[in-house]
Amino acid sequence: MKKILFILLQLAFVLSLNAQDNIRYATSNLNMRSQANTSAEIILIIPQGTSVTIDEDCDCKWIPIQYNGQIGYVSTKYLTKHKVSYSSNIERTSVKHYTNSKGNRVQSPTRYESAPAGATALCRDGTYSFSQSRRGTCSHHGGVAKWL
Repeated sequence: MKKILFILLQLAFVLSLNAQDNIRYATSNLNMRSQANTSAEIILIIPQGTSVTIDEDCDCKWIPIQYNGQIGYVSTKYLTKHKVSYSSNIERTSVKHYTNSKGNRVQSPTRYESAPAGATALCRDGTYSFSQSRRGTCSHHGGVAKWL
């Protein structure tokens, strides 16, 4: 009985080591796609620093992953084995603008120390959005973390 218990404990230890080998971290906001190419449909955006599970380690350009109950493909150049840490000093990015679907000129998501006047949402990557509609807000910034 002790021998069987010992073997089961060894097996559990080996499996836990293998599970840690299958964790990767997104080095930037990462598009998870339906197929292994840049023209495939984007299923969702994985926020920078998020851990994802891979089936096996490979030396390839695209890899299937599991994240948030979904399975898709990501580019391996945006994955790392080491947990990504960020500086608490957030630098403000340069202010850019875009024209929305209604023809209005709107400020693009921008980093600020705190919510600026006119911001409508905080994106998951730490930028503030000035979107005038909820649809698509923070779509290239990991999604909405908080509506303002």
